[in-house]
Amino acid sequence: MDIKRIKCTISYDGSRFAGYQVQPNERTVQQELEKALARMHKGEEIRVTASGRTDAGVHAMGQVIHFDTPFSIPEERWPAALNSQLPADIAVLRAEEASSSFHARFSALGKEYRYRIYQSPHRSPFKHTYACHCPFELNAEAMQEAGRRLMGTHDFTSFCSAKTEVEDKVRTLTKLEVIKQEEEIELRVAGSGFLYNMVRIIAGTLIEAGRGRMSPGDVEQALKGRNRALAGKTAPAEGLYLWSVDYGN
Repeated sequence: MDIKRIKCTISYDGSRFAGYQVQPNERTVQQELEKALARMHKGEEIRVTASGRTDAGVHAMGQVIHFDTPFSIPEERWPAALNSQLPADIAVLRAEEASSSFHARFSALGKEYRYRIYQSPHRSPFKHTYACHCPFELNAEAMQEAGRRLMGTHDFTSFCSAKTEVEDKVRTLTKLEVIKQEEEIELRVAGSGFLYNMVRIIAGTLIEAGRGRMSPGDVEQALKGRNRALAGKTAPAEGLYLWSVDYGN
């Protein structure tokens, strides 16, 4: 039997998921994908592999997954076939047949995340699951200047969860932009790889810089100090989006 490897780009609203990865007694993105594939494959278990896990409440615009299948469905028909079996808060955007050596996680060269913030005296019931609410005005220029201090290759110990078991905390940031549009601010962060909660801690730290509670120099010292307590709080999950995954093509 000829087995094909299918690579899909998917989008999901993380609001009602306990994260990407399968967990007992919880609704997860991986679980819904594998349930949909099992229905298509008459109950056969089809394992789905993603570029990385996302936490509860985190969204994705360009998550990438792969799975192996004996089906000979033309690649352009996979999105419609899967979407007909998936809930409304997950969508397959694109699909293509990949080589057997392709791996959604290990073939990735980098990722881009975006973090959305809205400034308003009151929380919006229409935005609160899709952006971080800040009831005070932020200085986007100060945030951008602080962000520049994080660009390049550094030990990001101060900018990852203290629970992280990964020993090598050196990562490379290739982009960190602060985009202001009326009352909203979007952080665009790209790099070769990210530690657990790294983007949310960067966002929380830049919010402190935007409030004037940390200077760009303070942010640089937090980076050099390699101590989680020196950086800002972990920003809420709802503002975070996995935007795209880079495979060099």
